[in-house]
Amino acid sequence: MTAAELVVEGVTLTAGARRLVRDVSLTARPGEVIGLVGPNGSGKSSLLRAVYRVLRPDAGRVRVDGADAWALPVRRLARTLAAVVQEPGAGFDLSVREVVAMGRTPHKRLLDGDTAEDARLIEGALEAVDAAALADRPFDRLSGGERQRVLIARALAQQPSLLVLDEPTNHLDVRHRLEVLGHLRSLPATVLVALHDLNLAAYYCDRLYVLRDGAVTASGPPAEVLTPALLADVYGVAAEVAVHPRTGAPQVTFLPPEAAGTAGAGPAPGA
Repeated sequence: MTAAELVVEGVTLTAGARRLVRDVSLTARPGEVIGLVGPNGSGKSSLLRAVYRVLRPDAGRVRVDGADAWALPVRRLARTLAAVVQEPGAGFDLSVREVVAMGRTPHKRLLDGDTAEDARLIEGALEAVDAAALADRPFDRLSGGERQRVLIARALAQQPSLLVLDEPTNHLDVRHRLEVLGHLRSLPATVLVALHDLNLAAYYCDRLYVLRDGAVTASGPPAEVLTPALLADVYGVAAEVAVHPRTGAPQVTFLPPEAAGTAGAGPAPGA
């Protein structure tokens, strides 16, 4: 597995009269973890769909290692790019192991069976997301968090050079959020991930792109992007941003309206 370069050049997406994404450009250099953040409806999922070839851009291009992703043969792109989406569709009448084995399909010819190497990669992917104990269970009987981990394992078994994930920590408990993102951080692959949790994004991502109303409003390292002024502008709420003393990453604390008005005030009289 060799990390790929992703370049999005001036992508615009529309749905009827509605513009979903407006002239968005971004770059993910080989091996980087790039985070997409922004409020609901800001265009994160739509942009990812353009990258993994579900929504064709009305303008602009998506390039993977210099090649137009929309011009590549499907099989070739599938050997390079894996996606974990928010809504995977109908339930699978398959075991967990069989679902994860689907990740090996792009690397096989028609009627090829699983090899010892396939088995090794499948087991390794299951272990990476703490799902080895689920291997023989029916996929459609899992909890939401368990399904999410299995779908991430399927993407890992694909051994992509570029991994695209839309809210992969949805439904996961705290431990598995940290374990999954930590594993993604360690992969020899390029990762583009949409996240709602800004503290996870700040810790695990090399750079962030902040989307609002379908356009990039800021980009750069988390420490430069996640400022109280930007968070107030984009999310419409007051926030405090500090450097975590142990991780060195920005730590965002959103303030409820009743607390925001007293931020920075001294102690109450008589305290």
